[in-house]
Amino acid sequence: MARFSRQNAWYPQVVLSVAVLVELLRRDTSGGHVKCWEHFARSAARLPERLSPDRGGTPPDLDLTVYFLGERERVEPLSPHVRIVALRPVLSTAAIRSADSAEDVCDLAPWHPRLAALLPRHDVWHLTHSFAFAATAVRLDHHAARRSAPRPRLIGSVHTDVPLLASVYARYLTDRWLPGTHPTVDDLLADRAETRLRRRRDRLLSRCERVLVPTPEGRAELARTLGPHRVALLRRGIDHDLFRPDPTARARLVREYGVPADRPLVLFAGRLDATKGVPLLTESVRLLRARGGAAHLVMAGSGAEEAAVRRALGPDVTLLGPLPQDRLARVYAGCDVFAFPSRTETSGNVVAEAMACGLAVVLPEGAHTTRWLSAPGRDGIVVPRDDPRAWADTLRPLLDRPAAREAVRQRAAVTSRTSHPTWDRVLGEDLLPVWSRPARTLRHTPRAGRASGTHTS
Repeated sequence: MARFSRQNAWYPQVVLSVAVLVELLRRDTSGGHVKCWEHFARSAARLPERLSPDRGGTPPDLDLTVYFLGERERVEPLSPHVRIVALRPVLSTAAIRSADSAEDVCDLAPWHPRLAALLPRHDVWHLTHSFAFAATAVRLDHHAARRSAPRPRLIGSVHTDVPLLASVYARYLTDRWLPGTHPTVDDLLADRAETRLRRRRDRLLSRCERVLVPTPEGRAELARTLGPHRVALLRRGIDHDLFRPDPTARARLVREYGVPADRPLVLFAGRLDATKGVPLLTESVRLLRARGGAAHLVMAGSGAEEAAVRRALGPDVTLLGPLPQDRLARVYAGCDVFAFPSRTETSGNVVAEAMACGLAVVLPEGAHTTRWLSAPGRDGIVVPRDDPRAWADTLRPLLDRPAAREAVRQRAAVTSRTSHPTWDRVLGEDLLPVWSRPARTLRHTPRAGRASGTHTS
């Protein structure tokens, strides 16, 4: 890894420099928001060089820097024109997480001075959250506007329903810091957290010339306030080389984690909390087992419901904890059914990963995650009600009838291969046209000083 200073030459002579601001801690076990931008960065690093008649080749017209939070400041070069930068948080949320520490770490500071010093190097500032990084970018843009100075292009994207998650976490934190609080107080604090963060998010997005959302419903919602011309779709991709069926994975899963070899395995991947529907899934599996159904639950992740899951299911559950992508891919391929009751997902990339590995996915009817299905009922099953009995009744035929389960699994794998785009394709079709779209201050030549200085190790 390369450390950097303000004088370092990160940037070759390219047309467009983009800064993506992901104010979350980047780890091997980070969630979908972080993984999404890691995938896009790797795709950008694979962009082909432009051919030139008088030179063998020059870098692509895109220079990309993705900023994350990190425990220390560092640069990870992915190519001469793509890098991942970690900046230390100013006001980290690590100290106020719930007891299981499963929530993402972000930065609540209203201003990040180090980022403020680096942002002027870039032409496009892409906001993906609504805390320190985004607040700093919007404040810098506001100051530039007041001085009539050259301004960057502000782009925004929505990846997670942060206000809704905040309302759930507010309840967990209330239970931790104020045990015994009346439920009415819990509801009030949760509602206030959600309302405040939703207003903050919408205020920051209103400063963006273009906002990217993962679903048509989200596009319609924001179009009512921002205008339809300012809102576009940003799909999610899938790495088909990493996530794929593997006939050897089941034996390895039995050997490494001790899961039963004689029962169908139902997998869940994500935070083990109420936002993901974990209590609903736990009770549905408990009902299945009480009725004599052959099922074993495997859970990859951690969260506030972990102890409750263990108490409810005992030997009928295997808790793996958070897993990096390569190990998670092997776990997917070793299981039979992927059950994901969450309704808070904007995309739910874990569903696409499970389908790519050939699992029969079971999802809530009407959830955004069902958009990964091409033929609901054939390449995935939807549950009509958020009720443990309904989920148990839906899971039972898949678990008891191997032929029916195998048919859904095969169709899921076909849908993945034929319908789910790669990250390279999404970058080229959804992101690059927005970043390179002519706008008020788009610069077609490198900024002064961009190529001065040298890297240090």
